[in-house]
Amino acid sequence: MRIDIMTLFPDTVNAVLHESIIGRAAAKGILEINCVQIRDFTDNKQNQVDDYPYGGGYGCVMYAQPLKACLDNIMSTAQGKRSRVIYMSPQGKPYNQETAKRLKNDYDHLVLVCGHYEGIDERFIEACVDEEISLGDFVLTGGEIAAMAVADSVCRLVPGVLADEECYTGESHWDGLLEYPQYTRPEVWEGRRVPEVLTQGDHAKIVRWRRKQQLKRTKEKRPDMFKKFKPQNDTDKKLLKEVEKDAKRMTLTKELSWRKAVNEDVQRIMEIVADAKASLAKYNVDQWQGPYPTAERFEEDIRLDQCYVVCHGEEVAGVLVLSLLEEPCYDGITDGKWTEGMEYTVIHRSAIGKDYRGTEMAAYMMRAAEEITRNAGRRCIRVDTHRKNKPMLNLLKDSGYRYRGNILVEECGHDPHRQAFEKILKDKK
Repeated sequence: MRIDIMTLFPDTVNAVLHESIIGRAAAKGILEINCVQIRDFTDNKQNQVDDYPYGGGYGCVMYAQPLKACLDNIMSTAQGKRSRVIYMSPQGKPYNQETAKRLKNDYDHLVLVCGHYEGIDERFIEACVDEEISLGDFVLTGGEIAAMAVADSVCRLVPGVLADEECYTGESHWDGLLEYPQYTRPEVWEGRRVPEVLTQGDHAKIVRWRRKQQLKRTKEKRPDMFKKFKPQNDTDKKLLKEVEKDAKRMTLTKELSWRKAVNEDVQRIMEIVADAKASLAKYNVDQWQGPYPTAERFEEDIRLDQCYVVCHGEEVAGVLVLSLLEEPCYDGITDGKWTEGMEYTVIHRSAIGKDYRGTEMAAYMMRAAEEITRNAGRRCIRVDTHRKNKPMLNLLKDSGYRYRGNILVEECGHDPHRQAFEKILKDKK
């Protein structure tokens, strides 16, 4: 790809386009970028390139003569190339990623004309320009910034400029969507944590999460783009339904935190438990369908220093019991086995308030359990749940827990059969 930029300020443009990724590609010969001084081609003794407009008005207009002479010189060395002359103009068609793709695919030589002052003589546009391009509905003092934007966006699509095609195919606007959010180290910055799915190494989950984030972001930030988007496959259709469903859920706008529960929390805890019982009954899950767990049980957990609440701001949003005691019924595991030689904590009696279901709160609660476990000097967490409790099963799967076998729980009043899970915590880097 060869790009010639006709400009009154070649040093400025060169300083930008011959640095970083584009500059390195030019140095390797993958690209050829030339910034040509229009003033060098004027036949005016004073090297003047502009004059007052016919009909009067403010400012000056650039002569057609030096522009045409400059273009002729460029074209004399571009024989056999698929050339396109483009005038950077606020009257042009709005530029977008599809235009960048077209210019890269259809041509191997672009001439970008940078106007100044009040513009350029219309006759040059009529005689020499193939198309006009605008960056948007605003006016700049010259075409250089627009030309550099077009040159950069086209050149980065040329094979060999970026390390891999995925460097641009997943970015904003490539397929009509905005790009997914990006994160780097540290994992926690000023209390804000990198989404856990990105730290677990499951590539398929990461791909799905990123696609969903693209859909979500585009819907929220660019509804005009979102209206034009058409699902590309069944996965897109499923993710769109999830995005629509998520939009109806609470948005977490306050700080998330966890703390040990106190007796004053029991009333709110029982409200959360009542909501959880109703939800389990709705989906025919025979768990927590008797008097268990009772307020007295949570009061005992608080006395034993093993009951925690997770909060959204000051509001208690969920409850979690994390015991340091060995669970006797876990010794009777069948159809599998636990990891041997591990001191563990056990998650009991956990639930999220109905307003917080489907939000980040459940995942946050699981991270709190990991932090409490680490603080206790242990690296293993065990938990059990009913085989039909799909929300909990999905949460455990998404949180990196492994199915280890089946157990029978001792509480009465419901189906005692449970599936058992375990997570070995990695050493912190």
